[in-house]
Amino acid sequence: MNLDRIYHIAAASGGILYIMAFLLLVALTVILERAWYLRRVIRKGEVVSTAIADLHHLDIRSIEALSQQAQSYPQGILLTVPLRYPEVSDPIRLSELLEESILWQAPRIDRSLWMLDTIITLAPLLGLLGTIIGMFNAFQVLGSPGSAPTQITGGVAEALVATASGLFVAIIGLVCFNGLNNYVRLIIHQLETIKVMLVNRLDAPRPAPRQTSAEVTSSSPRLSAARTAAVSLGT
Repeated sequence: MNLDRIYHIAAASGGILYIMAFLLLVALTVILERAWYLRRVIRKGEVVSTAIADLHHLDIRSIEALSQQAQSYPQGILLTVPLRYPEVSDPIRLSELLEESILWQAPRIDRSLWMLDTIITLAPLLGLLGTIIGMFNAFQVLGSPGSAPTQITGGVAEALVATASGLFVAIIGLVCFNGLNNYVRLIIHQLETIKVMLVNRLDAPRPAPRQTSAEVTSSSPRLSAARTAAVSLGT
C-alpha cells in the first residue's frame, strides 16, 4: 500500500483517519510519560518504605534524611508533614494531616489519565463515523451509469478501515490504561503504608533507660532496708 492509496482511504473516510493518527500520537505520549513517571515513583516508594520499616522509632533527623532522598516525589512530600507540624503529638491528628497530604498528591499521580480514558471511548465512535461516511461514498457509485460491483465492494472495504483503526487505538489505550491504573493504585497503597508506619513509629514508646552498675550499687542498700522493714512489719 503506497502513500497515495493511504491518502485516498483517509479522504474517503472524511478525514477521520487523520484524527485517528492524532489520537494515537496523544495516547502514546500519555502512556510513555505516565509509565516513566509512575515507575520512578514506585521504585522511590519501595526504597522509602523499606528504610522506614527497618527503624523502630523515628525522630526529626531520620525523617529529614528520608525526605531529602525522596525530594519532589509524593513520598518525600508526605515525609515533610511531621517536619511542618513538630508540635503535633496526637497520633490521630497526625494521621489526619498525613491523609490530607495524600489527597493533595492524588491528582498529581493520575494526571493526564483522563485523556487516555477519553481516547479509549472516542476512537471506536470516530471509527464508526468514518465507516459511515465511507459507505455513503461507496454507494454513490450506484447512481453513476456503468458502475461495476467491484467498485462498491472496494469502497466498503476502504470504509471499514476507519472502524479497524478506531478499534486498534482503543485496544492499545485500554491495555495501557489498565496498567497505569494499577501503578496508581500501588502508589496510593505505598503512601497509605508510609502514613501508618510514620504514625506508629513516631508514637512508639521509647525504651526505659538502663541503670548503670554504680546506680544499681547505690540503690541496693535502700532496697535491703525496705525489705528489712517489710519483714519486721510482717512479724
